[in-house]
Amino acid sequence: MTTPILLTGADDIDFMIHGLFSYSFFGNEVWITTSHVCILIVMLLLIGFALVANRAIAGVDPMQAPSGFQNVLEQIVELLQGIVSGAMGKHAPKFFNYIATIFLFIFVSNISGLFGLRPPTADYGTTFALAVITFFLIHINQFTHNSLKAIWVDMCSPLPPWLPLWFPINLISELAVPISLSLRLFANVLSGTVIMALVYGLLSAIAYVWPSFLHIYFDLFSGAIQTYVFTMLTMTYITQQMGD
Repeated sequence: MTTPILLTGADDIDFMIHGLFSYSFFGNEVWITTSHVCILIVMLLLIGFALVANRAIAGVDPMQAPSGFQNVLEQIVELLQGIVSGAMGKHAPKFFNYIATIFLFIFVSNISGLFGLRPPTADYGTTFALAVITFFLIHINQFTHNSLKAIWVDMCSPLPPWLPLWFPINLISELAVPISLSLRLFANVLSGTVIMALVYGLLSAIAYVWPSFLHIYFDLFSGAIQTYVFTMLTMTYITQQMGD
C-alpha cells in the first residue's frame, strides 16, 4: 500500500497477493499464495462445468432440437467456433481446443471478482505463463511450416537476407510478444482490481449498490474485452507464422 492510501485512514484496503502457507521443496521455501487458491477455484469450476455438460449431452439424440442447458452449451461452442474460424480459417480445427480452453479460463478468471475472488489474471505470474505457452506454440508452428531459409529472410526483412541489419530489431520484436501479451492482460485486470479495492476501502460508508455498476464494467465488460484481445492476438500470431 502506498503512503497516500495510508493517509486516508482506510486500513482495510488490500489488493495485494498474500502467502497462505509455505513448504520446503528441494531446500527452497515455496509459498502457496492467494493467486494459487483462486486459480484452483477457477479450474475446479471449469472442470465441474465440463463434467455437468458431459452428463447433460450424454445419450441425447443429435437429431432433436436442443433445449435448456444443452442449448446454452451449443451457443457457447458455436460462439467459440465462430471466433476461431474467423481468425484462423482452415487451421481452426487444429487449435480450437487450445483457444477455447484459454478463452474460458481467462474469462472466468477475469469475472471472478464478481464473486469476491481476487482475479488470477491480476497476478503477472498467471498472465506471463499463458503468454509463454502461446509464445512456444507460435514458434513451434513457425519452424514446422517454414524452412530455415524462409525464417531467416523474414527476420531480415525489409532488407535483403545478405544484409541482416534488421535482424536484431526483428528478434527483439519476437521476444517481446509474450511480454506485451501478458502485460496487456495483467495491467487491465489489475487496474480494475485496484480501483474496486479503493472504492470499497475509501468509500465503504457509502459503497452500497452503486459499486455493482463498476463491477459490471471492470469485471464483466472489460474482462470479456481483454479475453477476446488475448485470444485474438494469439490466433493472429499463430496464423501469421503458419502462412498459407
